[in-house]
Amino acid sequence: MTPDELVAVACPKIRDLGFAYYFVPETLAKGDALGLDLFHFYVLGRGGVLGDVESGVVASAFGYFNPTVVAQMWDSAKQRMAPRDAARLYFECAADLGRARFSDIAGLAEFCASADAVNQAADPVGLALYAGFRAEPMVDDLPGRAMQLVSVLREFRGSAHLLAVRACGLDAKTAHFLQRPNDIGMFGWTEADAPELGQRQQDALVKAESLTDALVLPAYAVLDEAGGQALMAGLDQIEAALAP
Repeated sequence: MTPDELVAVACPKIRDLGFAYYFVPETLAKGDALGLDLFHFYVLGRGGVLGDVESGVVASAFGYFNPTVVAQMWDSAKQRMAPRDAARLYFECAADLGRARFSDIAGLAEFCASADAVNQAADPVGLALYAGFRAEPMVDDLPGRAMQLVSVLREFRGSAHLLAVRACGLDAKTAHFLQRPNDIGMFGWTEADAPELGQRQQDALVKAESLTDALVLPAYAVLDEAGGQALMAGLDQIEAALAP
């Protein structure tokens, strides 16, 4: 498998698996204990790696959300808990999910070694949210670390994609309306907020996807054939373990 092929198959799995801990009952229970519902805990926990910053900083790093919604949630949630503390608690939720689901996965050490290698090789420059996540300490046990690594690598490509979207002449809202038209409400937008969505925007998004792959490719290219196989084997088993 070439590095390009690895990126093509691994990154979509990482995208779809890395957020699994956001919505499990255990994460919701931790938020409830703090007086934070699902969305407030998400905004504070995910954005908290950036520190006690203004809401506009969080909105710029998240990219696709209506900044007004981010401001409302961030400003109220951080009255309950310091952002960095919330970030570490939220990241611990990822580890807890891994411990609950991954203990029977074979080859987890090899998967973690490969995912760690990609994470260490990734260039965080210009990728604020990823840089924040990568700076957080990870747990040592393999099941917990595996889920945290999947989450961090999701932030890697997600941050790179946001950078690519802007480089290709799209604003994040337009990219979101193109990619996830059924989810605009979840991100704080309405149909009245819809931007122009023509062929030019579609072409720009295609270019952004290609540029995103180019940005993350050097990190995945550090893996040899065995490392790439270990990464994919682990992702396949993690996908099965997280299936409903």
